[in-house]
Amino acid sequence: MAKPFRPILLGITLSCLAVASGVQAKEQLILAIGGEPEQGFDPLLGWGQYGNPLFQSTLLSRGKDLSPQAELATEWSLSDDRLTWTLILRDDARFSDGTPLTAEDVAYTFNTAARAGGRADLSALEVATALDDHTVTLRLQAPRITFIDQLLTLGIVPSAERDNGYSERYGRHPIGSGPYQLVEWQEGEQLIVERNPYFYGPEPTFERLVFLFTGEDTTLSTAHAGQVDIASAPAALASNLPAHMNRTIMQSVDNRGILFPMQPASGEQAASGAPIGNDVTADIAIRQAINLAVDRDTLVDVALHGFGRPAFGPADGLPWSAEEEQIAAPNLGLAAEILDGAGWKLRDDGVRYKDGLPARFRLTYPSSDTTRQLLSEVSAEMVRPLGIDMQPTGRHWDEIKREALHQDAIMLGFGSHSPQEIYYLFHSQHAGNGFYNSGFYANAEVDANLDAAQAAESVAQANDYWRAAQWGGTTGYGVRGDASWAWLVNLEHVYFTNSCLDVGELGIAPHGHGWPITSNLLEWRWTCD
Repeated sequence: MAKPFRPILLGITLSCLAVASGVQAKEQLILAIGGEPEQGFDPLLGWGQYGNPLFQSTLLSRGKDLSPQAELATEWSLSDDRLTWTLILRDDARFSDGTPLTAEDVAYTFNTAARAGGRADLSALEVATALDDHTVTLRLQAPRITFIDQLLTLGIVPSAERDNGYSERYGRHPIGSGPYQLVEWQEGEQLIVERNPYFYGPEPTFERLVFLFTGEDTTLSTAHAGQVDIASAPAALASNLPAHMNRTIMQSVDNRGILFPMQPASGEQAASGAPIGNDVTADIAIRQAINLAVDRDTLVDVALHGFGRPAFGPADGLPWSAEEEQIAAPNLGLAAEILDGAGWKLRDDGVRYKDGLPARFRLTYPSSDTTRQLLSEVSAEMVRPLGIDMQPTGRHWDEIKREALHQDAIMLGFGSHSPQEIYYLFHSQHAGNGFYNSGFYANAEVDANLDAAQAAESVAQANDYWRAAQWGGTTGYGVRGDASWAWLVNLEHVYFTNSCLDVGELGIAPHGHGWPITSNLLEWRWTCD
């Protein structure tokens, strides 16, 4: 976790930076967009998986349509048996210390990341091998359609065998071949970066970027004071636009929804020691009724202030999501019929009971997140007329992981550029794997479709299997099947940007970790004299 914020130091820092930005507006940008990583800027531990790694380069990059584009690799191919990737590297890539980036560094990065157990899933990798300075092969244990996503997201680090190579200190002193290099990081306060003089791509417009790690209220006040050039704005504050700034909207697949514990309470515990199961949410009638009762359009209006759209699945609008997975409008009548038919009877106290068990459970959200709090409170009121007592409860993330993650309904957020996330969320082998499948969902037919997607011969074939896992005609993880979640909303990412700053054409943002808005940083331009 980031260190507690120190307002006095911030005031001094911002004052100095404001002067600097006034003098060198074209050379320096000040950003308050969150995204400070707990484990530092180490790709082997997860940095860059949800956004631009900034200090490091990836083998491939995503186009605006999410298709793979050349980056460090100028050519790439997959063998006929779908087990070996071969990539040819550009010959002008250098790390920020001036040393060449070679295939040995790429092989080291992939082999080490596979052992590190970070957010990069390289479990399918057998071995990465440097054939020469500019050719590397990645040999898989079995075909995996989503392995290409690691070529798009895993930043390349220097081999530990070289001077200034990778070490346990790397996350706080990163050396990479990306457009910027780290100058100073005051944890919990600010990060200063400057152009990497050895970057192989076009020179970034701005010599220096300063990232401020401020809370929502402080971010807004500094934006109004003219002390930042870009500020992220939560939906609740997005209408409070400073006079000298524009509101910039980045569409996203960043969603929020209610994760249901899927198993009855049995006294069993996860490896973390957290209790598993909830007798109320384990009943599909409860889950179906909640999905039918929540008014997602109203949630967008009330909790997101209109900056978003309804959500019905984890990847709405992406090719691996079923378009038919929708609920046209709330239907309390049908929800009540389902509950009645399942034996949940309404009593005089306004709560339904089944065999003496009240339809009552906690809906837990991180207490630091005002958007999730609003979503929890409003959705709880929406299901109350049904006789379901869903109790919004704010808790610290550490407490959620320690006590609540597998027995409470949790207001969680996901959203990825890769269908690999679907595999994590719904395959039974990932039950209890951190926040992934924390409800211990298990469905053999869903597992079979997810495995078939990974082994598919083409992306198009894989997408058929991904969609079948959501709903295959008789079962699935989605609202027409097991209703394992009540997905609620997809967020728009809102930023206040200086009216002189042109951020170009923004792509589609994933979940909000990291700095998704910087993915097209090299296109940004200052338009004022």
